[in-house]
Amino acid sequence: MAHLSDPSLELEPQAQPRCFRVIANARAGTVLEAGADAFAQRIAAAFETAGCRAEVELVPPRQLQERLRAAVADDATIPVIAGGDGSINGVLPILVECKRTVAVLPLGTVNVLGRDLGLTGTVEEQIAAICRGEPVAMDLGSVNGRLFHSISGMGFFSLMARQREYARRRFPFSRLVAFLFAAARSILFTHPIRIEMEIAGERRQVEADAVLVTVNQFDGAEWRRAHLDGGEFEVHILDTGGLLSRAKAAFSMLTGGWRNSHNLISLSGTSVTITRRDKRRGHVTFDGEVERGSSPFAYRLLPGALRVIAAQPAELEPLPYPAEYQFPS
Repeated sequence: MAHLSDPSLELEPQAQPRCFRVIANARAGTVLEAGADAFAQRIAAAFETAGCRAEVELVPPRQLQERLRAAVADDATIPVIAGGDGSINGVLPILVECKRTVAVLPLGTVNVLGRDLGLTGTVEEQIAAICRGEPVAMDLGSVNGRLFHSISGMGFFSLMARQREYARRRFPFSRLVAFLFAAARSILFTHPIRIEMEIAGERRQVEADAVLVTVNQFDGAEWRRAHLDGGEFEVHILDTGGLLSRAKAAFSMLTGGWRNSHNLISLSGTSVTITRRDKRRGHVTFDGEVERGSSPFAYRLLPGALRVIAAQPAELEPLPYPAEYQFPS
């Protein structure tokens, strides 16, 4: 991950502390569990402890874009979007247009991007890492003009995302129970999808239980990106074969040997076009959010489209990748 020089993030010996403006999703699970007022105070106190200052706004999801625009327009502060992967996904157009270094504070369940930026642990630890952090260049993906920062999926992954939302409403008392319920239903009701794919100048037709497109490479048992500016997509295709093949693929992922799995095909390229042959419209996930779209799905890379604060390299530690984004077992 290449760190960049950014004058706005450098402090002179007698300079004022770095000032942030945090726009937080008031419906994020972490906020709801703590209570809005208590959480806002906790955020502000954590920035102060880390030697920075922060203004904190907790807003409903429908107002995130409006308030983030206002934060971006404030040149005296560094804008921070606080929420899960879906909340960050929803404001990508604003972050890309602002042409400034921004920060994210992960408050979701999965936090794919936060983990890859080295922002892990407690909220206080994440904020301390942001205050000590450095800006990095980050690639984004685009699907027919629709932006995403980490992962887009079809088949099992889109079904899992839909089942997860249903399970959260049915089992609000336990995230684990909700996840297991969603995973079981997804495994049972996943149907193969027939697609035509063009990548790296090669065209192929496949039938698969799942297709996953990632911005840059995830690797190892941790499923973590070593580089956010690698300049390529990676496409993972889980062959059809029923529950047994899915179980084998899941086991290989948990043990770190998934790249050698006979049930998994991985391809890479700077652009990907996927056409569903079984129906004209289908569900697609974008960083955990689900939408219906029509084929073809044209994936295009936006190299270095975003400058975002990451933890300093010495702070990065590998963590197990969330099971929600693993292939079904």
